[in-house]
Amino acid sequence: MAELYTTTDDAGPTWEYMVITCQPRESLKEVRRRVTDHAEYGKWELRRSMIYTGGLRRYWLRRRVMRVQRTL
Repeated sequence: MAELYTTTDDAGPTWEYMVITCQPRESLKEVRRRVTDHAEYGKWELRRSMIYTGGLRRYWLRRRVMRVQRTL
């Protein structure tokens, strides 16, 4: 499961965040592959990871919002 949200400042959005939540029954190998795929192909970087009581894992990934200027 992944949640998406963005942060903003005066110039507009600056960072996009994705939170990946993994259940304890998921293998660490599968979870690592999911996080790595997002980092490699989606240009995400790992911001924070947390393991909760009971084995629930949550990973916060972020990427800078690209601002494209019009050329015409």
